[in-house]
Amino acid sequence: MTRDFPVLLLSYLYLFAALGVAEWLRRRQGYPVDFTRKVVHIAAGMTAYILLLFTNRWMALIPPISFIFINTFSYWKGTFKGMELSERGKLGTIYFPISFSILTWLLWAQRPLLVAALMPMTWGDALAAVVGRRWGRHTYRLLGSARSLEGSLAFFVVAWAATVLPLALLPASPFAGWSALPVAWATAAAAAVAEALSPWGTDNLTVPAVSVLVLLACL
Repeated sequence: MTRDFPVLLLSYLYLFAALGVAEWLRRRQGYPVDFTRKVVHIAAGMTAYILLLFTNRWMALIPPISFIFINTFSYWKGTFKGMELSERGKLGTIYFPISFSILTWLLWAQRPLLVAALMPMTWGDALAAVVGRRWGRHTYRLLGSARSLEGSLAFFVVAWAATVLPLALLPASPFAGWSALPVAWATAAAAAVAEALSPWGTDNLTVPAVSVLVLLACL
């Protein structure tokens, strides 16, 4: 377990550096919170790769569980303004570490699947929002939430690419090599549907859940 302390320190340095970069972009460079929030979102999701360095599951759970409380406090007090929207009620920054913690516990023995299950939410959601806001022309509404076909397509393509890499390349992946392509396709497609149907920030819960269910079904 003591071998994991440097990895734990690395995790916190990385995550707080991401928050610092987001705040610098907001304050000094004038980027809107919608953009800096996505920077933090992607950085948090990519922590999944740092988990591969841990040897103990309990140690690996410390960062995501602690950020449930850190993000809740920030939402309440506005501590990290680079990831907090002025619109109240959207709890995506809290839901994401909850999903991260649950998947870390469940998939610790299958860490390539853990990384892959988090990638649709990490990259698909972030890039879909950017594409949808800038190029979205064909909008639709499901369960009270507005989406665009362009954003949903971007979600699928980016989620597929981000999912296929850990499945194909990480050691001990059950879908190594070319077999990762159809599995990532099915995962990204299901995740895109879940994202489109999830209202009010709940996609940070539903998309990882659907992603892991598809991956386990493919086993």
